[in-house]
Amino acid sequence: MTSWFPPVSTYRLQLQPGFTFAEARDAVDYLADLGVSHLYLSPILEAVPGSTHGYDVVDHSQISQALGGRPGLIGLAEAAHARDVGLIVDVVPNHMAVPTPLWHNRVMWSILRDGPGSPFAPWLDVDWSAPDRAVLMPVLGSRIGQVIDAGELTLDTAEFPTGDNGVPNAERVLRYFDHVLPVRAGTEDLPLPELVDRQWYRLAHWRVADEELNYRRFFDIDTLAAVRVELPDVFHATHAALIDTFADGTVDGFRIDHPDGLADPRGYLDRLGDAAAATGRTTRPWVVVEKIMEGDERLPDDWRCDGTTGYDALRHVSGLFTNPFSVGDLQALYTELAGDDAAPFEQIADAAKREVVAAGQYTEVHRLVDVLVEICHDDVALRDHTRRGLDDCTVELLVAMDRYRAYVVPGEKATDEAERVIAAAAARARDRLPDERHDTLDVVVDLVLGRGLAATAPGAVRAATDESRRREVVVRFQQTCGPVMAKGVEDTAFYRWHRLVALNEVGGDPTRVGVSAAEFHAFAADTVLTRPTTMTTLTTHDTKRSEDARARLLAAVEDPRAWVEAVRGWHEGAARFGTRDGWPDGGTEYLLWQTLVATWPISAERLVPYLTKAVREAKRFTSWVAPDEPYESAVTDFALAVLADDDLSASIAGFVADIGPSIRAVTLGQKLLQLVMPGVPDVYQGTECTAVTLVDPDNRGVVDFDALRQRLRRLDEGDPPTDLDDEKLVVTSRALRLRRAMPEVFVGGGCRYWPLATSSGNAVGVGRGAAEDPEPVAIALVTRHGADLLRLGGWGEHVAYLPTGRWHEELTGRTVAGGEVRLADVLATYPVALLRRAT
Repeated sequence: MTSWFPPVSTYRLQLQPGFTFAEARDAVDYLADLGVSHLYLSPILEAVPGSTHGYDVVDHSQISQALGGRPGLIGLAEAAHARDVGLIVDVVPNHMAVPTPLWHNRVMWSILRDGPGSPFAPWLDVDWSAPDRAVLMPVLGSRIGQVIDAGELTLDTAEFPTGDNGVPNAERVLRYFDHVLPVRAGTEDLPLPELVDRQWYRLAHWRVADEELNYRRFFDIDTLAAVRVELPDVFHATHAALIDTFADGTVDGFRIDHPDGLADPRGYLDRLGDAAAATGRTTRPWVVVEKIMEGDERLPDDWRCDGTTGYDALRHVSGLFTNPFSVGDLQALYTELAGDDAAPFEQIADAAKREVVAAGQYTEVHRLVDVLVEICHDDVALRDHTRRGLDDCTVELLVAMDRYRAYVVPGEKATDEAERVIAAAAARARDRLPDERHDTLDVVVDLVLGRGLAATAPGAVRAATDESRRREVVVRFQQTCGPVMAKGVEDTAFYRWHRLVALNEVGGDPTRVGVSAAEFHAFAADTVLTRPTTMTTLTTHDTKRSEDARARLLAAVEDPRAWVEAVRGWHEGAARFGTRDGWPDGGTEYLLWQTLVATWPISAERLVPYLTKAVREAKRFTSWVAPDEPYESAVTDFALAVLADDDLSASIAGFVADIGPSIRAVTLGQKLLQLVMPGVPDVYQGTECTAVTLVDPDNRGVVDFDALRQRLRRLDEGDPPTDLDDEKLVVTSRALRLRRAMPEVFVGGGCRYWPLATSSGNAVGVGRGAAEDPEPVAIALVTRHGADLLRLGGWGEHVAYLPTGRWHEELTGRTVAGGEVRLADVLATYPVALLRRAT
């Protein structure tokens, strides 16, 4: 059995009630045959009953019973290890679920029953200083007085497994439909209104949450309460079960969900590393973090992890296949259809972030401003900075931040990078504030950077409470930046701005159309030097569209004029389906045409829920909290009418067929590059064949591994590929197997990377080798911008320059002589080639 550090590749499995550890075990032989080195599992701890994703953890001490419990996990590990395959698991340190009914989470039950006296009270970031010293529970369908008057809230006795070791306890409870809540000791005999008022929680109408919630949550989701893993006892309690799986060799590494939400990401990774080292295993765990990197941002050098989950690689790989010359035609078409909604993306994103600050993150911002006000009030030199001024400056600084956080650590001097990031945001904020607010902005900037303020009297000894507040400002500002970015940009602006939605991806930049070959090579070479065992990806459970759905759109705009003509024709053909109110709006209609091309043929059962989610996330005409049924009906009726129209369906199908060669080149090219570039490639379940899926839940279905097993067996036995599914499976399996056979060539600090010279900009080549190799021993060639290539008549006499010697082409089995080789020959069967040195 080989050592499992680092992984050579991973394969993401979405565990859920329909796909448990047992089903994963049944898929092991197929995945081993595919060439995978590690299975990468979605969260494995006990989650809300029926959870289809596992990020809503309710018990950190238990492996999910619904998935098969610890015996099921061990059985999966044993089957995987027998095939020399390791396991990676997804870790959710940032939050836990507030389930319905609540007793499923013993920690939350105890906190709501016993308040600050609960042994679990430190777990949550609760503001116990609120006037009623109660955790807000915004679960009511109407106001509390109306609920009591209607008799909808009742006192009862029930048995729940909330005691030690899950032993049932008989307790007095409050019931509100499906909600069951504990009763504070000594209040059981009070009249109902007084009993309700005396609890350690405050029952409230659900709309109260965005204005008065007093516990930190995951983004704006009330049912996911933030966990304070920065406290050693809380870290140990929430991670002991996971560390045990590493200690006994069941698990080999961890993927860390949303570390930017933590009080101290670096400290968390240090604690995780120390806990793993204390197990005595001879290899450390492979650790990657779900970190969204914006622009030129880099992962902090002092983080004890191998890298990110690969959205930066996704941006570069997909960008390489994006036509940079399409932007003018795309903007003109978008403006024609959407009008003012096609305003610059920066303007759309700015407005969306302001809405998030004012609504979904109001309580978090309000609490941050409260602390700033207290600091300024207690310092006579700062007392003239008003609440309103501090609020204005905080809002502008949050909106101006161009990334998730700046990584300032309380008590440490801010790094040069953190200073630069905050200074840039402050400059943008300053331009948006009146002159009289600039001094207040300077105070806020100093506080969020953790600086000692010059206004403090020289030699003064600051009170402990003041120091505590100043530390709190540093942490809370950063913990608020992430939700503002995520909810404002990715979950709002990306659903409002549709110039080319293939670019509206997690970690992406819709304004950047295209990545040059030189830029891609520079990124790959830098990865070898800085994070050679980072993860790379093209599709995740969080991507807005799968790699193959994006590939279709990138292929569609390779000839932007043909795309514009097609969309205009569909727009005119569907004009009769719109409402008298002009619904759907032009931007949403354009999203529909792109969605249809990306997923054609798509059923109404998939399309309608996606469009409903998209328009609600956009929050322009409807939303999750205030659905506008007439608008949503207009959108879905329009889409259904398009699907039912034979002429429009035939035209869309014909367009997709016409760009088939370009789709094929992008689909296979993206995949091969991801699999051979530096890093550890992840294959999201089912994407070894084409999978034109949309955002969750569309992309989280159960995969038919029996069908994939049969398809791979047929191809391995010599049957030629019959469609793009077969071809992508050939590319994926051959590349994964080559990586597994030559790990030193592809992953780790000793591997090497070379750009490969070609005479055509439509061909990109990369070479890989081990530390001792003076030249590449494995090469990938891919075709990009295939529509341009076809218009020029093909490859002609264009060549690639291979190192001398003989090369085995892994996809076709042919032998290729090194030196100057005609692209028309080496790419005759596939638009890509994977070459391994034979002699």
